[in-house]
Amino acid sequence: MQSVRTQAKSAFKTLKGEFGYKNVFQAPHLVKVVISTGIGKIKDKKKIEVIEDRLALITGQKAAVRGAKKSVASFKVREGDPVGYQVTLRGARMYDFLDKLVHISLPRTRDFRGLSAKAIDSLGNITLGIKEHTIFPETSDEELKDVFGLAITIVTTAKDAKQAEAFFRHIGVPLQEAV
Repeated sequence: MQSVRTQAKSAFKTLKGEFGYKNVFQAPHLVKVVISTGIGKIKDKKKIEVIEDRLALITGQKAAVRGAKKSVASFKVREGDPVGYQVTLRGARMYDFLDKLVHISLPRTRDFRGLSAKAIDSLGNITLGIKEHTIFPETSDEELKDVFGLAITIVTTAKDAKQAEAFFRHIGVPLQEAV
């Protein structure tokens, strides 16, 4: 089982025949991974703190608060009120997180049969929705009442969905086979 970093570096050699790359920089590579979560209707400061701490444990980096863009009276939200947290990973932390996600966390997901290749957008990025943060090994199973979901976006330099799918398969992202 090779690491995602090793696989990503060898993508040019593998994909140049399929897509006709003449230069190493034409091959897709990873740019960043964005992990975000919303806090929704939670007003309890302790629960919000737990979400922030667990997100920091999972990613290895402190989460940035995201505020509301507009005031909405019917939702009792004012502009600037915290509505979620976001972490952007690059470099070594990004590769470490992807290794953990691909090799440890996704296989721990209940009834996991692979990610849909339709989740890859036309720009070559993929976004995963994770219902429970407890699939990550850093989270303690003791406090299961404070379970929250995550959105993970993996951003690449792929020109289209076809190149991105080949790249994701090469680095080891478990995509479902086309039917």
